[in-house]
Amino acid sequence: MNLLYANDTFGTYPDSWYAATANALPPFAPLKGETKADVCVVGGGYTGLSAALHLAEAGRDVVLIDAQRVGFGASGRNGGQLGSGQRVEQPKLEKMVGLDAARKLWDLGEDSKHLVKSLISKHRIDCHLKSGIAWSASDKSDVAGLHDYAAHMERVYGCAIETFDAAGFAENICPSPDYCGGILDKDAAHLHPLNLALGLARACKAAGVRIFEGSAAHHIDHGAKATVRTDGGRVVADHVVLACNGYLGGLERKTAARVMPINNFIAATEPLGAAAKDVLRRDVAVADSRFVVNYFRLSHDGRLLFGGGESYGYKFPADIPAKVRAPMSVVFPHLKDVRIDYAWGGTLGITMKRLPYLARVAPNVLSASGYSGHGLGTATHAGQLMALAIQGQSDGFDAMAAIPSVPFPGGPAMRAPLLALAMTWYALRDRLGV
Repeated sequence: MNLLYANDTFGTYPDSWYAATANALPPFAPLKGETKADVCVVGGGYTGLSAALHLAEAGRDVVLIDAQRVGFGASGRNGGQLGSGQRVEQPKLEKMVGLDAARKLWDLGEDSKHLVKSLISKHRIDCHLKSGIAWSASDKSDVAGLHDYAAHMERVYGCAIETFDAAGFAENICPSPDYCGGILDKDAAHLHPLNLALGLARACKAAGVRIFEGSAAHHIDHGAKATVRTDGGRVVADHVVLACNGYLGGLERKTAARVMPINNFIAATEPLGAAAKDVLRRDVAVADSRFVVNYFRLSHDGRLLFGGGESYGYKFPADIPAKVRAPMSVVFPHLKDVRIDYAWGGTLGITMKRLPYLARVAPNVLSASGYSGHGLGTATHAGQLMALAIQGQSDGFDAMAAIPSVPFPGGPAMRAPLLALAMTWYALRDRLGV
């Protein structure tokens, strides 16, 4: 059995609040025998669905295969936050790649956010899109850092971000005693992530994409025409798009060396009713300034959706509710005994520099992954960029592929233990406030 699916039931979405409230899509049949296509897309998350949709709308014959169900992985389990820019903040990007390249990456990040919004509008996807993401700070130095960041973004990029001191943040955003200020990006957004993925899948089907579920790719024969092999069949295609992110496994080893699968966890409380105002003063999402980020928002039925805690390796913890309740009780002490109705984990892909890894791994094989917790917009955009590159318009893809990338140290055997050691250190710094 593939250890990447050790926590899941084959062909079944996890028992999450997202799955319980999904606009359900009937299963697609698995691939059997040989089929031919202009493009074979491997992976049915945001990246693959976006690539397939844009290629089909451009007149290409597209086959999409997924090992489980469309939206089964991180695309259907994440925190639902559609952030601005890239995962790495612009001042850090400027130091990494220079101001001009950082501006280009900012623009691409903004394109990704606007792309998601436009796809939701164009295809009438019911995913409860709402505006606003706040960043909170748990100490005064973090407040100063966030306010400096807001000033820099206004001065250099013309991006208006609202700032709050402790009283303002408590009154207008979140009354948690753990927070002493923050910022609000009104152009960012939050939504129901699984319903977004399912909506994109419906759009793909309407555009003529042939979707096969329960069809894990286990090998690619490279050549002028590539052959993607599954247990039940094979796809012979002019081009291949690899869109597997944290579930890539050994399908493409150069990418796998640079993209580490890690697990993150979310809990959904019972409906809070009138007490929801003691969690959030307005319907925005929040992420805090800790290195191991806590993130949360209210669902459309009044639950607190709280994400927190990470694990490294394949197995999820035995008690996911307890894993999430620990950081949730720090942020909201008054909810330490609240009932948790759903709790689930998901596997995402991170890179060493927390920037996505886009690569042309063969002349006719493109790959995009490693969104590092910023994938809702970036993954959707990466799919579009790969679709454009296949059509000969590669400027955006090339700009993202030029981001410096290094493999994780230690090789497959040691990279997870080394990462766990590093993350434990940063988590200790968070607790000590250093």
